[in-house]
Amino acid sequence: MAGRDIHTVSESDGGARSASRARRADARRNQQTLLDAAAAVFVTSGVEAPVRDIAARAGVGMGTIYRHFPTRADLVVAVYRHQVEACAEAGPALLAESASPHAALGRWIDLFVDFLVTKHGLAAALQSDDAGFRTLHAYFLDRLLPVCAELLGAAAEAGETGPDVTAYELMRGVGNLCIGAENDPEYDARRLAQLLVAGLRRER
Repeated sequence: MAGRDIHTVSESDGGARSASRARRADARRNQQTLLDAAAAVFVTSGVEAPVRDIAARAGVGMGTIYRHFPTRADLVVAVYRHQVEACAEAGPALLAESASPHAALGRWIDLFVDFLVTKHGLAAALQSDDAGFRTLHAYFLDRLLPVCAELLGAAAEAGETGPDVTAYELMRGVGNLCIGAENDPEYDARRLAQLLVAGLRRER
């Protein structure tokens, strides 16, 4: 009888743990949906876009957004980190599936440009928290510099580029090309960035 009781308790605990894991997985998916929706709205309307627009795109109530992100700054920072992670994770995948390391570098730079150009109002939203902005900038460099360096290194090893350009120099150069691009419909930052990447190529 006691053995059966212990067995029953064990099954109950296992069921509770499974339910808890399922709830956490649901919460992560819901948060991912919110971040994707917020990122899309920020592209078109900037970080000051009404929360109701984000809620409508995500298909949830405004209370759900505030439950996950109590302040707008929380949401902006979370979207920024979410997109940095997506850009970081894309590097190895592009290197594996592209025709050459140089082609992978070009595709990754396209993603990097899109990431930079769609940051409408990010700096303004974080002006009241300079320390927070510095933390985000450090996070940005820590995650993306190694990815760019890996792509550059692979292209150099393949003889497609020289070893004389660092990841920081390339990312800083592309960043400078993106300044103000979101406010000028006649300026294509992606095209200029691709010209920069093309200029790195060496004939084998």
